[in-house]
Amino acid sequence: MSKISTLHKRWLKDPEYKQSFEGIGPEFDLAQKLIQARVKSGLSQEELAQRMGTSQSSIARMESGTVWPSMRSLARFAQATSCELKIEFRPVRSGKQVTAA
Repeated sequence: MSKISTLHKRWLKDPEYKQSFEGIGPEFDLAQKLIQARVKSGLSQEELAQRMGTSQSSIARMESGTVWPSMRSLARFAQATSCELKIEFRPVRSGKQVTAA
């Protein structure tokens, strides 16, 4: 059985796969950061949802990378996890352009 990381490296050689993967990179980066913040704060999805006044399924959707949370939701997430919300713009690395859907 192959590891997903091994398959991913192989699939990245396919231009169509690579383009699709790079197009969703920002969503997965955000999802990873949300999960890290929640875990570092020692909260379950349910506990975080209670602090934010939302549902556990809303937290799960934010952490899945399938939805773009609003700025208001991100601010509430940061407050509930005792984190500072920081949005920044950085120059695009050579050959890699990020687009929002």
